[in-house]
Amino acid sequence: MATKTVQSGSEVRNRKMSEKDKSPEKKKTEPVTSGSDGEEEENGRQPDDPIHVAQDSLLSHTSGFSNYRGFLNLCIVLLAMSSSRLVLENLIKYGILVDPIYFIKLFIEDPYSLPSGLLGMSINIFILLQFGNEILVSKDKISEQLSYALTVINCTVIATFPVIVITLVRPNPVGGFISLGMYTIGFMKIISYSVTNKWCRHALRETKADKKKEVKKDRRKKKSSKRSLEKNASEDEKTTESKDADTITKENGAMVQQLKQEDLVHYPCNLNIKDLYYFMLAPTLVYQLNFPRTKRIRKRFLLRRIIEMIFLIQLSLGLIQQWIVPLITNAMKPFSDMDIFRMIERILKLAVPNHLIWLMFFYFYFHSFLNIMGELLRFADREFYQDWWNSETVGYFWQNWNIPVYRWCKRHVYKPMLRRGFSKFQANVMVFFLSAVGHEYLVSVPLHMFRLWAFMGMLMQVPLAFFVSAFLKHHYGNMAVWMSLIIGQPIAVLMYVHDYYILTYGS
Repeated sequence: MATKTVQSGSEVRNRKMSEKDKSPEKKKTEPVTSGSDGEEEENGRQPDDPIHVAQDSLLSHTSGFSNYRGFLNLCIVLLAMSSSRLVLENLIKYGILVDPIYFIKLFIEDPYSLPSGLLGMSINIFILLQFGNEILVSKDKISEQLSYALTVINCTVIATFPVIVITLVRPNPVGGFISLGMYTIGFMKIISYSVTNKWCRHALRETKADKKKEVKKDRRKKKSSKRSLEKNASEDEKTTESKDADTITKENGAMVQQLKQEDLVHYPCNLNIKDLYYFMLAPTLVYQLNFPRTKRIRKRFLLRRIIEMIFLIQLSLGLIQQWIVPLITNAMKPFSDMDIFRMIERILKLAVPNHLIWLMFFYFYFHSFLNIMGELLRFADREFYQDWWNSETVGYFWQNWNIPVYRWCKRHVYKPMLRRGFSKFQANVMVFFLSAVGHEYLVSVPLHMFRLWAFMGMLMQVPLAFFVSAFLKHHYGNMAVWMSLIIGQPIAVLMYVHDYYILTYGS
């Protein structure tokens, strides 16, 4: 019995197309007869006109198909439908709770909102003290050791002064949080300002020492060549004139380069109030003598960012009033009773609105607000974040979602530890530890309680980073990062709100 060979789909289609191209008219005019079937068999075509070929299902990974845009659109539609249901359920259950001027009235009526403003303005005292310290040490009025001790004392007071004031005066938690944020930023900027000026002082002293050595060498050379110059005075006059001309040319060239760079600031000319407060207001935590500047302020760009900021603030406050507050209120009893399943249900309910507000905060602060400050100050480096949303590892997320803090930690914590002989792992753990302390500092002090939830949450990022890097790759790692952001934050929020509610209003 004759065996038939399996032909691929592409060969069959190519043969059909070639036969159509060769004799299109014959197919139209000639009737189909038994003789024509024989001719088709002789030409290589099969009489049953096969359509089946060897191929994989489209959803198999071996098919090579990758266009799943329709499923992405389906997820968006389902997300929109489920969100709409939640909005309707919230409106039916609680009604309209949004009050656009509620927070304004709260700060006007609250007599303890003023100390937060006074506390924020008091940071200028510590900024000016550090400025005086830098002026004295630059003029050699005080030693490096004394300057370092004064800087440590100043930074210690910056960290502890707002804690004492907030603990004694007990201002509004929101005002206390903003004041603590200002002091934390000032603390980090003063450290960078002091360390960078110290580097510049050491470099300037080394340059002066090198110049002194060169002058001594030149004097020795002149003394040794004085006798030879006296013997050949007549011959060396022309040579001396040509050398003087070359020197003048070189000096003129250097002067031209200095004129081109005369706008650059050099130490200690940077030690002035204008330069200091430009850095304190600039959207960066790392100091340098010459920041990149734009030529002008783009008014349309600035107006768009201001409108975005105002809109996002109002939208966030509305979501907090309409969505977050009722959910947190209803979650108090399950947390008090330690009802595990109800707790999980409340956490999942809170996860979506909490994450939406976190995303809006990210856009409001890192894009709108920092760009407003950068545009007003003509600060040209606008890399405040990178593509953290594509993070496939926890480390990549923390390196790219807050570039100013990452640069500060890398410059003033990570690299100095490596230079002192610590390992990369130890330096990374120290960075996470300091970040954990900072998060707990910003949350516990305004709420007047010390619970370590934020501290533990940040430290847990270290084992999470190892787990994701070791076992989850590519998009699975990205999903793990998103899950940690979506689930981790509402757990910490409920913990703090529950404890604050119990301490403030009783059981």
